Amino acid sequence: MNHKIDVRPSPIAGQWYSSNPDSLANSIDRYMDEAALPSLDGQVIGVIAPHAGHLYSGPVAGYAFAALRGLQPEAVVVVSPMHYPYYEPLLSTAHEAYHTPLGDIPVDGEALNKLDRYLKESLGSGLGRVRRDPEHSLEIELPFLQRAVAGPFSLIPVMIVDPGVRTARLLGEAISRLVIESGWTPGKEAVLVASTDLSHFYPQRVANELDAEMLRRIGDFDPEGVIRAEDEGKGFACGRGAVAAVLFAARALGADRTQVLHYATSGDVTGDYNRVVGYGAAVIIKSEE
Repeated sequence: MNHKIDVRPSPIAGQWYSSNPDSLANSIDRYMDEAALPSLDGQVIGVIAPHAGHLYSGPVAGYAFAALRGLQPEAVVVVSPMHYPYYEPLLSTAHEAYHTPLGDIPVDGEALNKLDRYLKESLGSGLGRVRRDPEHSLEIELPFLQRAVAGPFSLIPVMIVDPGVRTARLLGEAISRLVIESGWTPGKEAVLVASTDLSHFYPQRVANELDAEMLRRIGDFDPEGVIRAEDEGKGFACGRGAVAAVLFAARALGADRTQVLHYATSGDVTGDYNRVVGYGAAVIIKSEE
């Protein structure tokens, strides 16, 4: 008897992005085609991308995922915030695959079990497994990955409840250990994705100032600074823990610089600049030796 794969159904297709496969593929391809990427000298280890509805943040996300075009990773680690009230500091899915209108993406259960073990050793707690979670910030990146990378890949999803620096650092170290001990070459067999939006619901002028500071810290490859920015009231990112964790992991895997690719706000789409959400895209690079 064939085993029926346990698939997480999408709770946001048809709302946050198109449920029509052709329409979804065409819009994502357009966002990536229209991204005017600068020269990226070195190996792309990972990207930072926004996670609002594609209509709003898609043009910015296109820059991040255009930087992954043509790569053929075996595994993609996607780290996002968890916007809903769960108790464990770190979560992952209990399902065997994620569904989007572009098809199913298998979850690498063996890798998740290893990551869970590493985290229990260092953090004292592992990955809480959840079913049918409503979280959009991880799923929203998946159709982009399905169009950007060349060929099938397995997913290693992590959602952060506790965005503190210790949790982010230990998660980053566990991710880098997973990549190394799995024998994956960073940027080739394994790619990292951090999911975050920036400031929420400020006037455009204030949002620009707050977002510029957060993007400066991302551009400085400063994971601790990314987390401190909110505590200091100087910048905001709902996925600050996800960004910091991916920066910690990428640094341990040999990445040595980040490059901010694009920035915009929801006001640039809607024309309403009174209460905007900020979106940024960045790439994490390991310079050529």
